[in-house]
Amino acid sequence: MTFRLTCPVCGKRDVYEFTYGGPERGPRPPEAEPGAGSDPAAGAEAHFRWAQFRMNRLEPQEEWWHHAAGCGVWFSTWRDPATNRETRPGGGGAGGDEANVGDSS
Repeated sequence: MTFRLTCPVCGKRDVYEFTYGGPERGPRPPEAEPGAGSDPAAGAEAHFRWAQFRMNRLEPQEEWWHHAAGCGVWFSTWRDPATNRETRPGGGGAGGDEANVGDSS
């Protein structure tokens, strides 16, 4: 199955030009500071979970993409993995011309 993504520099392109960077995971957990009385193992565990565990959700999510075969820019976009269509935050349709971004045609 193929779909199209909208590069902020180049416009709509086939997904085969991009490399998936993963879902947006938020800020990196704080590291334990030596001598601050916090447990360094707890900080290491939180960082491990943040870096290694990713949820496969079938709901719109913010994702990172790299236009590897194009301009080389990294960008984030909202996409619904269930339909492979770009969406607005919260899952609303993109509207206008963007409504057909995920079409495989």
